[in-house]
Amino acid sequence: MRRILLGAALAAILAGTGTVPGPFTHQAQAQSGLFQPVVYVNDSAVTGYEIEQRARFMQILRAPNNDRASVEKALIDDRLRSFAAKQAGIAATDEQITAGLEEFASRGGMGVDQFVQLLGQSGVDRQTFEDFVVSGLLWREFVRARMVGQVTVSDAEVEQAMKNIIETPEITHVSLSELIIPAPPGEEGKAMALAERIVSQTGSEADFAAFARQYSATPSAQQGGRLPMTPLANLPPSLRPILLQMQAGTISQPLQVEGAVVLFFLRETRGTQRPGATEQVLDYIRVRLATAQEAANFAARARTCDELEAATGQVPAEQVTRQTLSQGQIPQGEAIRLATLDDNETAVVNYGGTVDLLMLCKRSPALLANAPEAPVATGPDDPARPANALPVRDDIRDQIFNRKIAAAADNYLAELRANAIIRRP
Repeated sequence: MRRILLGAALAAILAGTGTVPGPFTHQAQAQSGLFQPVVYVNDSAVTGYEIEQRARFMQILRAPNNDRASVEKALIDDRLRSFAAKQAGIAATDEQITAGLEEFASRGGMGVDQFVQLLGQSGVDRQTFEDFVVSGLLWREFVRARMVGQVTVSDAEVEQAMKNIIETPEITHVSLSELIIPAPPGEEGKAMALAERIVSQTGSEADFAAFARQYSATPSAQQGGRLPMTPLANLPPSLRPILLQMQAGTISQPLQVEGAVVLFFLRETRGTQRPGATEQVLDYIRVRLATAQEAANFAARARTCDELEAATGQVPAEQVTRQTLSQGQIPQGEAIRLATLDDNETAVVNYGGTVDLLMLCKRSPALLANAPEAPVATGPDDPARPANALPVRDDIRDQIFNRKIAAAADNYLAELRANAIIRRP
């Protein structure tokens, strides 16, 4: 999330729209008691000055949850992360810190000195920037050292994720409601604050519609911001990925455009299945036997296809066939029986002289058979992958792995918070 927000935030700074109230002098800060501890985390103090600085920093980045309570909680979590890293013997070198600062500033197309100068114009000192970066750096190193080796992703998890992608319709049309808040020069911060309040207070389309009628500066305001069903392809390319990440019935984060702040409420989506999504490939076993009773006996002894293959070891090999075929390649009589089966279920087909025992091993979308395992290196003259192409398995594996790592890190942080001594002076 920080990475997503930063590019827009730094662009806002460069445009002169990312400013917050001017800097306090150290004397004024001292007089106001900002340097006094507000909360102790395992005997490490968080001061009012740090909270003030972090809040301004997050406001400049246009990050959500930049109110005082949220910032204080974030700083407490930073102390806990640093405590865990220290306990594990993890420290950031000067080279790592420099590289982290450079990488962060470069996301906005700036060098560290330029970024620090722009922060200073809004009253944020370099140490606040550095503390923010170092905290993230230490936590990443801690997570890498402690958790990465404990997280695995099975082939079955990748397979299920791929199936979910195949079976999920691709969105082609969206029903949106819009709310556009004017942001003339000098009032950008006020408009953004209003937008963030609307986001926090919107729990339904009715809530959004009421805000749109009150604040939106577009003709659609009279209809609660409602727009007609619109092809996704008609919308600006920069907006499409934002909408595709949303669930129906939710509001977007504020989008800052020239002269305005824009909010969208996604009412409904429509889509179609990707080409080939309904085609299936079946892995199944056919055992040809003399009697229905013999087929029933084998079926009772086998709970899986592997067990059935083992149980029929004494049956002549030409009478036992395991194959993986698309539905169109399977004889119609067998295909009808297999259509009603779940994995590892059996059916008996009695032909009046011989009997076939069928067991379905696995039913898979045909597209999975052609899904690439890993990215393929392409040259400048190679055609681009189709827009509806499946992601490669390695990418899906990485996504699942990252989700598991993030969940493990969040759980560990919750444990640290539960076991910490957090007190106020």
